[in-house]
Amino acid sequence: MTRAELDKSPNDVAAMFDGIAGRYDLLNDVLSLGQARAWRHSVVRAVDAYSGELVLDLAAGTGTSSESFTRKGARVIACDFSQGMLRVGAERRGGASRRGVTFVAGDALALPFADETFDAVTISFGLRNVNDVEQALRELRRVTKVGGRLVVCEFSHLPVGVLDRVYGRYLMAALPTIARCFTANTDAYAYLSESIMDWPDQAGLAARLQAAGWSRVAWRNLSLGVVALHRGVRAS
Repeated sequence: MTRAELDKSPNDVAAMFDGIAGRYDLLNDVLSLGQARAWRHSVVRAVDAYSGELVLDLAAGTGTSSESFTRKGARVIACDFSQGMLRVGAERRGGASRRGVTFVAGDALALPFADETFDAVTISFGLRNVNDVEQALRELRRVTKVGGRLVVCEFSHLPVGVLDRVYGRYLMAALPTIARCFTANTDAYAYLSESIMDWPDQAGLAARLQAAGWSRVAWRNLSLGVVALHRGVRAS
């Protein structure tokens, strides 16, 4: 399945992630050279959830990062549209609702939650996989309480053009090759590398957040810009 064939169809994207769910977390660690854990810690610090708060972790996958948001007593809804990912996560934790984390199936374009439900919403490495980014950002804003916060962690672009092009060639060649050692579904990682290169840079994503109604939008680079952490607030 090439990126052009996939075209971010929700059913096809869900099926792709279903197919790699079992080894998804392992491959993240390998392909990121161990940086994936540091990126998750940065997201947890940026969300800064505390006791009494309810957090939406959208595109949560197997929920690897979701439990980290509960350290100060917050409750977390781990939401994803890949049934395979959610199933693996629930099996690993011994149930669909354990230790402050509840797994819920849902589509980022039509979230199954009421208006102004969450104190904080976050999405890591999933926004570029939806076929209507602006609608997903509007949905996240809809379910966030006034004064609530958004944290987006997503692959981005190196600020130096030459280095970014070199990095792009690495993604296109290395990701599927390395993934082949761990999974037969290398086409999924070819898609992922292409989707990263097609994604807007830091300023471009910030503009999309603002267009979707988020205020006080800011970002900072992680790993020299390989990943960027964007933040926003629902002001009204």
